[in-house]
Amino acid sequence: MISRLRIRSLAVPLTTLCLLVAQLISPTPVWKGLLTAFTLLWLLSYLWARALQRNIRLERLMRFGWAQVGDRLEERISISNPGFLAATWLEIRDRSTMPGYRIARATGVDGQSQNTWHTSGVCQRRGIYTLGHTSLVTGDPLGIHEVELTWPEEASITVLPPIIPLPHIEIAAGGWQSEGHPQPRAAERTVHAESVRPYEPGDSLRLIHWPTSARQNQPYVRILEGAPSGAWWIALDLDRSVQANASEAESTVELGVILAASLAERGLGEHQPVGLAAGSQPPAWIRPYPGEGQRWQIMRQLAMLQPGDTGLAALLETAGPMLGRRSSLVIITPSTQGEWIHVAASLNWRGIRTTVILIDPQTFGRDSSIGPIAELLSEAGINHYLVGRDLLDRPE
Repeated sequence: MISRLRIRSLAVPLTTLCLLVAQLISPTPVWKGLLTAFTLLWLLSYLWARALQRNIRLERLMRFGWAQVGDRLEERISISNPGFLAATWLEIRDRSTMPGYRIARATGVDGQSQNTWHTSGVCQRRGIYTLGHTSLVTGDPLGIHEVELTWPEEASITVLPPIIPLPHIEIAAGGWQSEGHPQPRAAERTVHAESVRPYEPGDSLRLIHWPTSARQNQPYVRILEGAPSGAWWIALDLDRSVQANASEAESTVELGVILAASLAERGLGEHQPVGLAAGSQPPAWIRPYPGEGQRWQIMRQLAMLQPGDTGLAALLETAGPMLGRRSSLVIITPSTQGEWIHVAASLNWRGIRTTVILIDPQTFGRDSSIGPIAELLSEAGINHYLVGRDLLDRPE
């Protein structure tokens, strides 16, 4: 805690100095009496402020370190004063970065007592924010001296994108069509292990690789080759040049992030390994894994994503060599430019089955049609779905 005591009002100090000068120039009992009274008043206010500086304490208690858009954030604020002198006025100043949320308040606290209340606010936007760097300003009842107490500690809170009920979207199974349909939980029945990685909460205990776990002195699990169905790769187009905004809170960027979060939730819930690639600033890349730990990593990444300069074609060309032959690629884009379609078609030919979710920019006020892109996708034999702004009104 950092504390500072300073003079808030110069009226009493200046009056005291004027009375001192008057007493020195023309000594009289009147000047002497007034000088004594104002000096004692100044001293009393100083001692009162010093007592508050030593005794006043503030505590902020938040239940969780993460939330989702639409959740209600609650904090308990407590001001304690074990001293005998009351803080007749208190002002709390909050430097939290979360939009629309502050604990700023004017209040007071008696001597040897505690003042506690709860604050709440709705998480309006995804992102990582800080709560804290709180200052408390108080002083003596006459307002002559002011005490500022600052607690520089900050707590981080991650606001995840919301999960929405998706319309019917069938993700094309990885591999060539002659290889058949996906088999649920095929990874657990496959005997071929590609590599190992550290154990994460939610991983099956049957996948633990005991020799590696013994060598590393911590649990490791096998990464199995799925057959014939592979991982889900979610490619999110965040090229700022193709985005549209209906308002500050409603845009193709936000809908794309929500769709990616909802699809990741669905895939991981079906025990699929899910990965993420996004042309954000900076670009995001998360290799596909199953489990609850992967869910947190993807959601946290989605909470931070901002539009970038990487086009969808460049994103797919960069990601292409890293995608396994049996992968399922889900592209989310509002782009009405068709240069990326030949890249998606070539990936589809390699056995990386592609599903495209087209965000209609016209529903966000942009004068451009997604129709020609849908026709090109149909000609290329790529499954695609069209969604619009109305999905933003369907949070769970």
